[in-house]
Amino acid sequence: MRVFVAGGTGHSGLYIVPELIAAGHQVTGLARSDAAAATLSALGAKVRRGSLEDLDGLKEAAADSDGVIHVAHRQDLLPSGGIDAVTDAEVPVILAYGEALAGTEKPLVAAGSMASPGNVGRPATEEDPALPSGDEHTGTLRFRNAVETAVLGLAERGVRSSIVRLPTIVHSTTDRAGFLPGLIALAQEKGFAGYPGDGGNLWSAVHIRDVASLFRLALEKGPAGSRWHAVEDGGVPFREIAEAIGSRLGLPSVSVPIDVLMLPAYFGMFTNLVTLSVPASNLITRRTLGWEPVQPSLLADLDNGNYFSDRLTT
Repeated sequence: MRVFVAGGTGHSGLYIVPELIAAGHQVTGLARSDAAAATLSALGAKVRRGSLEDLDGLKEAAADSDGVIHVAHRQDLLPSGGIDAVTDAEVPVILAYGEALAGTEKPLVAAGSMASPGNVGRPATEEDPALPSGDEHTGTLRFRNAVETAVLGLAERGVRSSIVRLPTIVHSTTDRAGFLPGLIALAQEKGFAGYPGDGGNLWSAVHIRDVASLFRLALEKGPAGSRWHAVEDGGVPFREIAEAIGSRLGLPSVSVPIDVLMLPAYFGMFTNLVTLSVPASNLITRRTLGWEPVQPSLLADLDNGNYFSDRLTT
């Protein structure tokens, strides 16, 4: 299959491209810069120079392919326009793919976000619809929900479109800018690994290599209009994550009261995230696609030391 990948040099893309090539697919990656082009070439992919702003170019690339994987977004818009600007730019990209692929039954697979279905007492499932993208949802969740709605809507236009929902914690040996590195940096700065309240709120997680295999399976055989859950750990208590971080750094793990002053004083930019409880199931994904996570779990990845090789206290 000839696959066009947008976002091939991001955290997910750097694993998705080799996964596709190893399975025998021919990959063309979108490259905005010389550095991105060199990275894609080194991975074994063909290079298409262009950008997400060039909707006509994206249509052409999609039309020339047998399928599209989209794991990119206009991060450059964040400083000036925030997540609303990113969302406003992303939806036309999805619709451009749809225009090129309409009526072909070719696959379009894009990244979405895991979120609580709003039903206390059960994990989110693949059957739960995206939460509305209203003012009550901010950040990546709001952006990904808008993308999910646009992507799945293309199923009615003859596109074999599907969404791979990603948890906040996508871990790997190359993760240096995600949620976990942020928590580790906070622990070092504050002198203890904090968790909100009793730390019983649950977090789902997955290894990036398992994410890559799921994108490939969704591309190859995912039915139109489907949602997939890239989840290995369905619900790890936040307290256990903090304890694992503290243990590796030689620091205590300490409860941070859920207070309008104390919680932001410790967690800063992560304040709105850390009190969430987002357990999730992967049952439908495993049964339908035959996906089985095989990489280290979240706590195992924290225990093996990869996240701490350049952060250990002296």
